[in-house]
Amino acid sequence: MKIGMNHGAGGAVMEKLIKDTILENISKTSVNGGVGLDALDDGATIPVGDYEIVVTTDGHTVNPLFFPGGDIGRIAAAGTINDVSMMGAKPLCITNAMIVAEGFDIDDMDRIMKSMDSTCKEADVAVVAGDTKVIESSKLDGIVIVTTGVGIAKKGEIIKDSTLEPGDKIIVTGSIGDHGMSLMSFREGFGFETDLKSDCAPMWGIVEKALKVGGVTAMKDPTRGGFANAINEMADKSGVGVILQNDAIPIKREVHAVSEMLGIDPFEVANEGKVVMGVKADKADEVLEAIKTDKYGKDAAIVGEVVEGEKVIIETGVGGQRILETPIADPVPRVC
Repeated sequence: MKIGMNHGAGGAVMEKLIKDTILENISKTSVNGGVGLDALDDGATIPVGDYEIVVTTDGHTVNPLFFPGGDIGRIAAAGTINDVSMMGAKPLCITNAMIVAEGFDIDDMDRIMKSMDSTCKEADVAVVAGDTKVIESSKLDGIVIVTTGVGIAKKGEIIKDSTLEPGDKIIVTGSIGDHGMSLMSFREGFGFETDLKSDCAPMWGIVEKALKVGGVTAMKDPTRGGFANAINEMADKSGVGVILQNDAIPIKREVHAVSEMLGIDPFEVANEGKVVMGVKADKADEVLEAIKTDKYGKDAAIVGEVVEGEKVIIETGVGGQRILETPIADPVPRVC
């Protein structure tokens, strides 16, 4: 068996590779009883005294490097900041390793670095270390960026993706499918027909506002595999079911149009500036109101409820139901 593109695209195929090949060959996955690699959460935690250090790492191979709403520098910074944020930790810093093809345009690298810096500034995050390697152009398509993020939270305040409870409300912080659909339409050459842009952005501001209100039980950013993968993973790990209201889930008209043209389910494509959040029912309206005050949270909505059960089910406006399955993989390759 050989590695295929689906093995890196989120969803069931990637999960099987991680569990059967990667985790099976690592003997120690956590430190001091913290959240470890085997939890397959957005980050790991290292308890130190009264605090927990959160660490996450991410590789970025997005194609094209520059796209409507962002570029590889912005997505590298935002993606790592968001993974730290999903654990309920304040992001402090990132490291930046770049593998660059010989002949890569220095002006493009300058543009990428400026974008990374601007994104970090939004979340008050420093770039504290890095590495740069150059290899033959025949062995690499442009540039690959690998970032590691570090954050901090008080002990006992870490948020995991596996702690949904029946009765919790599900909040999505904005319209889904924007990133994947904007990239795909741009690649296919009909991006000029729509104003659709990537949602790539750091989410710490939204997360911080929600945590100040309280009642947040679980979080995940719906990147590869999209909303469908994120909510199924959260439900499966938590041992619960979820009932979603189809009409409540925010999806832009342009995303609907592109998805119909390409035959791609917008629930299954990556987002790079959204949060899927479980919140106690008595706090949900207040958390939603707080999120909506953030510039990236204006379209946030309560989209469903956690229930006893094993399935994620979508209810339509006319009373129909369908099961929202875990996608095999994100249908849009090299999306982040």
